[in-house]
Amino acid sequence: MSGQSMPCNPQEIGALFLFEKLTPEQLGRLCGEGRVERFEPGPVYTEGDPATCFYVMLEGTVVLYRRVGGDDVEVSRTSQRGVYAGSMQAYLGDRVRQVYNNSMRVTEPTRFFVLPADTFADIMQEWFPMAVHLLEGLFFGSKSTQRAIGQRERLLALGSLSAGLTHELNNPAAAAVRATATLRERVGKMRHKLAIIAQGSYSPEVMANLIDIQERTAERVAKAPVLSPLEASDREDVLSDWLDDRGIPDGWRIAPTFVQAGLDEDWLDQVAAAVDEDMLPSAIGWLNYTVETELLMDEINDSTTRISHLVDAAKQYSQLDRAPFQNADVHELLDSTLLMLSAKIGKEIKVVKEYDRTLPRIPAYPAELNQVWTNLIDNAVSAINSAGGEGTLTVRTAPDHDRLLVEFRDSGVGIPAADRGRIFDPFFTTKPVGEGTGLGLDISWRIVVNKHHGSIQVESEPGDTRFQVLLPLTSVEEEPS
Repeated sequence: MSGQSMPCNPQEIGALFLFEKLTPEQLGRLCGEGRVERFEPGPVYTEGDPATCFYVMLEGTVVLYRRVGGDDVEVSRTSQRGVYAGSMQAYLGDRVRQVYNNSMRVTEPTRFFVLPADTFADIMQEWFPMAVHLLEGLFFGSKSTQRAIGQRERLLALGSLSAGLTHELNNPAAAAVRATATLRERVGKMRHKLAIIAQGSYSPEVMANLIDIQERTAERVAKAPVLSPLEASDREDVLSDWLDDRGIPDGWRIAPTFVQAGLDEDWLDQVAAAVDEDMLPSAIGWLNYTVETELLMDEINDSTTRISHLVDAAKQYSQLDRAPFQNADVHELLDSTLLMLSAKIGKEIKVVKEYDRTLPRIPAYPAELNQVWTNLIDNAVSAINSAGGEGTLTVRTAPDHDRLLVEFRDSGVGIPAADRGRIFDPFFTTKPVGEGTGLGLDISWRIVVNKHHGSIQVESEPGDTRFQVLLPLTSVEEEPS
């Protein structure tokens, strides 16, 4: 949008803080190659359009906006003379995409000194060559440092996740190895006990009955009820007394196994009625090995299932076998991230999931959203640990008009009011030296806002900090991050 052209007064622009050190000749060149324009209330330029002009406000009021999702979010409003916007990086030339990084509107008749972007670039390089070199070094050096440290931070996070995953995998793997070794021993003893029984003078009917009891015992193991510690203790006492009364050796050791398998006194009465009295100790011993093998096989099954779930979670988290952009279920992404971080979260922090499972899948870059969840959860855990190590992390999803809300709420120390406006700045961190690069939230912001056209915001007070990520339900197109 173009405004009404007006005369340019070198003295007027020379009074602005941006130009106050320029010589009369330089001010004259600015007025000769630039212009003064007056804009009525409305838009001046739009975010994403080619950056053709550099604007310096002479009088009036300007408002700057950023596009977030489907909304224009106000980021700045000022009436200060001399504020500037527009093609501020024109001196970098083709090395940077020259587009407006925000939208500018005026709320009252406003005058600007307007300099074409090409002219601004030429003047900067001619008048301030050293400053241009310094600014170029600062700009590209900062970008390079940010990429390098960002990659380092991702590698550190990956190392932490790998250590946690290894720890989580080690437990079920070690349990499966132990159970397998014990199972081999029990099967050997079962064969030995079966040989002793077979050597006895028992009728085929008795043997068939005993095998039937064994089958039904194995079935009961699969359906064993979950007992409270008190209920289990009481039942163990009853079964131990039953075994002792019938002269069964090691009744105190057998009773807990039978209780775990869901066997009770009535069941043992059925076993005693089905076999001769002299055969009962061998029958009980054989059934004990049967129960133990079933329980050990259940343990192996549980352990291998746990390993399978962890591997699936790792694949879900890394998205290695999936397309970069897809329709994703945020709950699957959240669950995989929480599982991958479970070792870091620890047992002292209670994780509460308040999911709205009716929410639809959303078009997204799942691997990058997992990085956002990782950063936010990691910060929440650090905040809770700083508050004493015990607390609650609540992860909530909910609809929010045409967007999907993912909220991370922690009971940690909170974010000081003075820091809330800076937490998304690159390299800003409240963590001790060596514990944070200050890029986690900056990376999260760029992934959510720039790549997904969403928004991320924070509300905080001691004991209640909430990071809210809002993601659009409709398709997004990738933008440079």
